Amino acid sequence: MKKLTVSAMVLASTMMTVPAFAGDDHRIVDEPVEFTVHLHNKRYHYSEDWPVEQKAREVTGVHLKGATFGINTPSSKEAHNLMLASGDIPHIVGGDKIKNMVNEYGPQGAFVPLNDLIDEHAPNIKAFFEKYPEKQAAVSAFDGNLYYIPYLPDGKYGRAYWIRQDWLDTLGLEVPQNVDELYEVLTAFRNQDPNGNGIKDEVPYFVRQWPELLRLVTLWDGRSSGSDTAHDFHVADGKIQHGYAGEGYREGIKNIAKWYAEGLIDAEVFTRGSSAREYLLSENLGGMTHDWFASTSGYNISLKDKVAGFNLDVMAPPASVSGKRIAEHRRIPVKPDGWAISHTNPDPVTTIKYFDFYFTEEGRRLANFGVEGLTYDLVDGEPIFTDEFKAKGPINSSLYQVGSQVQRGYFQDFNYEKQWTNPSALEGIALYDAGDYLVDQFLGVAFNEEEQGIYDKKWSQIETYMLEKQQAWVLGSSDVEADWDNYIKTLDKMGYNDVVDAMQSAYNRQYGDS
Repeated sequence: MKKLTVSAMVLASTMMTVPAFAGDDHRIVDEPVEFTVHLHNKRYHYSEDWPVEQKAREVTGVHLKGATFGINTPSSKEAHNLMLASGDIPHIVGGDKIKNMVNEYGPQGAFVPLNDLIDEHAPNIKAFFEKYPEKQAAVSAFDGNLYYIPYLPDGKYGRAYWIRQDWLDTLGLEVPQNVDELYEVLTAFRNQDPNGNGIKDEVPYFVRQWPELLRLVTLWDGRSSGSDTAHDFHVADGKIQHGYAGEGYREGIKNIAKWYAEGLIDAEVFTRGSSAREYLLSENLGGMTHDWFASTSGYNISLKDKVAGFNLDVMAPPASVSGKRIAEHRRIPVKPDGWAISHTNPDPVTTIKYFDFYFTEEGRRLANFGVEGLTYDLVDGEPIFTDEFKAKGPINSSLYQVGSQVQRGYFQDFNYEKQWTNPSALEGIALYDAGDYLVDQFLGVAFNEEEQGIYDKKWSQIETYMLEKQQAWVLGSSDVEADWDNYIKTLDKMGYNDVVDAMQSAYNRQYGDS
């Protein structure tokens, strides 16, 4: 396959001498060995010229040759399908969203089960899964085997509630502590001209994505979301449930619709989209939102000279009608990304040893921070990005270009992100951590063939119906109270309970009966 083009920065960096590791010898083989690899991501494709790959090759003796399919498509699923259709599966298959593929075709023989290989030849991966057995359960297939080593994000918190502290100060208000106080504050934002322009143009509550609006149902003890991979299912007392079929959701939607009708929620919430945050904050119109810690905190810097007194601050989740403070959004601890060993691989033992290298201290540091002396220096034993590397541009993008933070199977280190996260965001994370607001996360299930058939046949139409009703209720073209009984009956007719039963069966098998 034609060698992939890499950026000028990477080409320049490969001309430099790559410093040697100090400490343990990570050599896996006496003589160099070579494996082909498919590693697809919409942001990058595997390159042998990555300095991280060069360093891993040097210290382990294992050389990966790029054989990535679908380099012209941003869709990893499409790229994986092209690879499978070719019949020429590389020795190692990885990248975005490989979980469903390997867990479907692994039991059929396309990918190698890893359980015994890990037990016998990968002590660091074995120790990790012994410490976090729930993560192994989350990525295992229905037959109980593990077919890929996942990318494992670090850190707990993703999004939070943010409020204009300068507007609160202008109006003499305190940070709202519960749902009733929140209603009063948003009403004041609408009515009392906190931006001081003499026009009633404030947008009290706005979001960039529809799911972030739905998180408000938690203020009435509903659930809007399980996790990014579980299609809004969650587990309560060992039972699979869906947020959009619960009584708390019903009450929450009723009140969100009321707030929308009263102008407390952005009238263009369905059309403004990803531009909402940038536009409404920079124009001094937006009062409160729910968004990412790191990126949202940056507006305190970027707008300090444009919007007088601008102060956007993290606030704790307001207490619900029953007094609960709930944060639903968290970083998923196990991603459907990573890498697997295909049936064409001539030496699975050496390959799993190579995978295990990235779970050593040195290998994990390589995967997270890049190459010492090139991207970071060790300061008091901690990897600190160099000023020269930080000056190249956004840290994430620069790391991709050297082969770090790419979705091989490895355990992320949040300290890499902490170095370029705004201090106000770190203070917000500490606030959420102290309050312990996060709800338990459901990581999904691995279906057998029968369960998959039920899910595939019925769920898509059910989910579409749920979302259509949701939008109609919030916009006011329909009434949730009047519709609710028929809504539940329609879900039943469409097979909602069949889907839940299939998921419950898979859940009990995968995680143990509760």
